[in-house]
Amino acid sequence: MKNASTIAARRWQPSPFLMASAVLHVGAAASAIAWPGTLGWSVASVIANHAAITAIGLWPRSVLLGPNVLRLPDGRAEIAVTIDDGPDPEVTPRVLDLLAEHGATATFFCIADKVRAQPALARRIVEAGHTIENHSMLHRHYFSVLGMRGMRRELEQAQQVLTEVTGRVPRYFRAPAGLRNPFLDPVLHALDLKLVSWTRRGFDTRVGDAQRVTQRLLNGLRGGDILLLHDGNAARTAQGRPVILEALPRVLAAASAQGLQCVTVEQGLRDRRASEHDTHDIQDT
Repeated sequence: MKNASTIAARRWQPSPFLMASAVLHVGAAASAIAWPGTLGWSVASVIANHAAITAIGLWPRSVLLGPNVLRLPDGRAEIAVTIDDGPDPEVTPRVLDLLAEHGATATFFCIADKVRAQPALARRIVEAGHTIENHSMLHRHYFSVLGMRGMRRELEQAQQVLTEVTGRVPRYFRAPAGLRNPFLDPVLHALDLKLVSWTRRGFDTRVGDAQRVTQRLLNGLRGGDILLLHDGNAARTAQGRPVILEALPRVLAAASAQGLQCVTVEQGLRDRRASEHDTHDIQDT
């Protein structure tokens, strides 16, 4: 059993890219002071670096700003279906019924404010064997430009709400729209959260054609894939039906036909998480 007083605190370490960016800033400043003639070059290099950081923050699968779970470990016939932006009182119960029909488990990256408004539905998700993870408190459209204090407030409040409602502390986080900035990684580290992205998405918040959504999710599907769907903010078909309700059963049937088991992100990463704890935690004797 772990004792908090004996656990070795892990210090946050910036990614190599961020370390290089810091060195560039220091070098540019030193160069401009020592050799005023290089001021233009120094300013240009810093501007270019900031532009690069901004562009990288717009790339959800980037690992340059910090660790990012891109897929489950290879070598297993497992995939993770992740469902974002809920819970939705209309759509989520029907999604749960579909998952139950196919014997599949999923990971719901929930907006904590919606969980607070729908606690019984959130508990139903967990009781059905699925997991609820952190998708921020309010899913602010400007989340990716918040400072460290704003990001920490969003994630801490979400952690508190999700834990109180479900009885389980979330272990994984997905940024709203997958967008972030360099302040996110130290916040995740402090809260013991792991960033999770995806390998394939159906754009089902914008595309109302279930066939197109399904094809995007299934094209080249293989073990280790993390699929992204939405029960909240779901696009509608021409008949007004949330597109996830038509795409999800097709995806689950196709995965089953390929012998792929749908597991939660936590289940799929179980060995990796255990390894991290063995490496970094001191066990109480």
